[in-house]
Amino acid sequence: MIIGKNVCLRAVETKDIETLLSWRNIDSFRKNFREFRELNFNQQVDWFKGVSSSKNDFMFSITDINTDELIGACGLLYIDWINRSADYSFYIGKDQLYIDDIYAKDASDLLLGYGFNKLNLNKIWMELYEFDNMKIDFFTNEFNFEIDGKLRQNCFEDGKYYDSFIISLLQSDFISYLKHTGE
Repeated sequence: MIIGKNVCLRAVETKDIETLLSWRNIDSFRKNFREFRELNFNQQVDWFKGVSSSKNDFMFSITDINTDELIGACGLLYIDWINRSADYSFYIGKDQLYIDDIYAKDASDLLLGYGFNKLNLNKIWMELYEFDNMKIDFFTNEFNFEIDGKLRQNCFEDGKYYDSFIISLLQSDFISYLKHTGE
């Protein structure tokens, strides 16, 4: 368990499956995920089994530090141990927040610290669709993720093609961020 100011990150447990599935199937969330289809319970169980047994995927449940209530999920996925990079997955499901100023900040601090300080990653990256302004703004403004590139017309949503952005944070950027924030 990784403990922060407002949240804890713990391994995803069987008891989390149904709640995570309900959040994954929220239309406003799902359009921002690479898995665009609505998932059923069996698919969610298969996902759980896959990440639970993977040596290259570290998925966490985000819980409220005071109540232990499940509030979201985050992870470092598809870890490339040679290049020391991982895909970053993140959302706050509680009250359909998606991204907020309290839970998201604390959970991201914890997960980034875990990735850079414990796993010794050099780069944490994510692919975000151009209409996912909440995450683009949050991660570029709050943590100084940089836009590495744009994949043109890489997403089809509501009858239109959209670009996606690859954004990343390097370990050296994270060290600078910690010095700047005094954490």
